[in-house]
Amino acid sequence: MTYAPQIKIPATYMRGGTSKGVFFRLSDLPETAQTPGPTRDNILLRVIGSPDPYQKQTDGMGGATSSTSKTVILSKSTQPDHDVDYLFGQVSIDKPFVDWSGNCGNLTAAVGAFAINSGYVPQDRIPENGTAVVRIWQANIRKTIIANVPITNGEVQETGDFELDGVTFPAAEVQVEFMDPADGEGSMFPTGNLVDELEVPGVGTLKATMINAGIPTVFINAEAVGYNGTELQDDINSDPKALAMFESIRAHGAVKMGLIQNIEEAAARQHTPKVAFVAPPAGYTASSGKKINASDIDVLVRALSMGKLHHAMMGTAAVAIATAAAIPGTLVNLAAGGGDRTSVTFGHPSGTLQVGAEAKEVNDQWTATKAIMSRSARILMEGWVRIPDEA
Repeated sequence: MTYAPQIKIPATYMRGGTSKGVFFRLSDLPETAQTPGPTRDNILLRVIGSPDPYQKQTDGMGGATSSTSKTVILSKSTQPDHDVDYLFGQVSIDKPFVDWSGNCGNLTAAVGAFAINSGYVPQDRIPENGTAVVRIWQANIRKTIIANVPITNGEVQETGDFELDGVTFPAAEVQVEFMDPADGEGSMFPTGNLVDELEVPGVGTLKATMINAGIPTVFINAEAVGYNGTELQDDINSDPKALAMFESIRAHGAVKMGLIQNIEEAAARQHTPKVAFVAPPAGYTASSGKKINASDIDVLVRALSMGKLHHAMMGTAAVAIATAAAIPGTLVNLAAGGGDRTSVTFGHPSGTLQVGAEAKEVNDQWTATKAIMSRSARILMEGWVRIPDEA
């Protein structure tokens, strides 16, 4: 019988927006995992319960969806005028890898609270009652994010009456500002075009808006691939051919965006880019049974994450939606009716979400200055996670 003692690592299990993840302080990780590399990845894989050929993550903290197979490592910021460094690891469910290529916008709402509770924010910047401004350095994409965290009696307020479609219970509102949200170096539109012709073997030539904002995202029109934009998770996720088609679109978009050199590399970069399809407003019934009227929204958006249709909307993809909607001529803007706009309300499988963005054209190049959305966050459990010492 093989024996390996278990080690325990201080951790906090948090919900942020419509995601959940295991949060660690960098200094609490085993010394060998305090620097990037296979040891760190193997520990996080074991914590979450991956790789799992059953795709259940029963023997770990993951919830067997892209929204709940997440890890966060936080530390006192190394950057001037920032409070905390935020590193996000998207853990594959059935494969042995952690994708460090992008951010999680939903969990960003929880980063602010964690930073305050961990003492990363100076006490003199935390009001007795009011809002604490937490300056986050997003280390994956090297961007600044501001979390406005409500404070009551000197402590983070988690409960409240702010409702977020995709989250069952109301909570306190956390406004998150993504500063200069173009993701990575170079142009926000890496091909130089607001709309491209994307050739996908077996699918055809599709109009596509490929944007780096919040997270690299490939937008296509729903009708071009036989959908109407009101689909729920089962409509896509129960169809292996549809999933394979979207993965092919994503992979070819990644090549055209310059994120990978060839199609084969897409398998090792599941977290980015995202692929999403858009359509003009139409009424539908959300996954909760809530009726969404066409008049409630500006545009319909459905997005895939880690190979499956997302149950609501990734926070970073919401930034991409808001930014693209603010730029006349993109597929998102056109589906929303065209013209100038600084905010957009979109329909997703769980309901609706309003996001704002500011974009401007300078020397024939579009840039985004800020994107804003409201989320909520809550500690679900804190203590230690245990894993076999062999991890």
